[in-house]
Amino acid sequence: MLDIIIVNWNAGTQLKACVDSITQYCADHVEKIIVVDNGSIDGSEKIVEEVPNVTLIRAGENLGFGKACNLGAEHAESDYLLFLNPDAALFEGTLTKVVNFMQAPANQAVGICGLQLIEESGKVSRSCARFPSVTGFLAHAVGLDRIFPRLGNSMAEWDHLTDRQVDQVMGAFFFVRRGLFEQLQCFDERFFVYFEEVDFSYRARQEGWQSFYLADAQAFHAGGGTSNRVKARRLFYSLRSRLLYSFKHFAFPAAFIVLLTTLVIEPLARSALALARCSLSGLKETWAGYRMLWSWVPKWLFRNETW
Repeated sequence: MLDIIIVNWNAGTQLKACVDSITQYCADHVEKIIVVDNGSIDGSEKIVEEVPNVTLIRAGENLGFGKACNLGAEHAESDYLLFLNPDAALFEGTLTKVVNFMQAPANQAVGICGLQLIEESGKVSRSCARFPSVTGFLAHAVGLDRIFPRLGNSMAEWDHLTDRQVDQVMGAFFFVRRGLFEQLQCFDERFFVYFEEVDFSYRARQEGWQSFYLADAQAFHAGGGTSNRVKARRLFYSLRSRLLYSFKHFAFPAAFIVLLTTLVIEPLARSALALARCSLSGLKETWAGYRMLWSWVPKWLFRNETW
């Protein structure tokens, strides 16, 4: 049996669709559905409040994704945890395949499992990635990974049609052994959103655990979720988490290179791309996100404020 943790923030009807897919197709495997609501104002949490087997935790504010996941995990008791985005949905047989894989004696070194995520268009999402590297961050900052995908951290060059061990799977469907989650002392709450699962997967690898991608198990994932409505802030959170990850896991000279590239070169590259696309909104969102980042960096560097 397993417990499913869903972090909700103004997900609207997507949350209900997600929970319904669990109860319809996967109820036999699920002990609890734990919904942590991060201060939603759209009433979406009320839709699932009376659904059987749902434990609703009202955080009262936006704790961030990692911290809300940790809060939900405190109420879990099963051997496995599934962190599932509210804009995702399970299919018939989804969890059967994953649980059977994780329980097989040959796979006891696998601590984290992901699966094939299907987009609204029906395409297979590129949902796995390599562990971040300085080269990967620099290639992304200047747009080289769009031309040469193998230079970047994303595994965009791979079709995701076969099973394989990977560095990390996307947090939209993040299946983990509860013992491992407790061993690593949960997600690092300094990552408000983005990179929390990357950091967790890297720490798991350091402890000898594997991450595995299953191509013959599928789930739906709309992608973007509620963050699509706040693109400038989404950019800020992504860049901030990138810097936090770099200074946590890279040597200082390498992390400093990422910092300078992120603060100076990347905004110019993003602006050039927006202008090439004749996207005034993209240009405005870029500079709005970077204003937030430039305002935060001194607080982080000189006062150690990570939020």
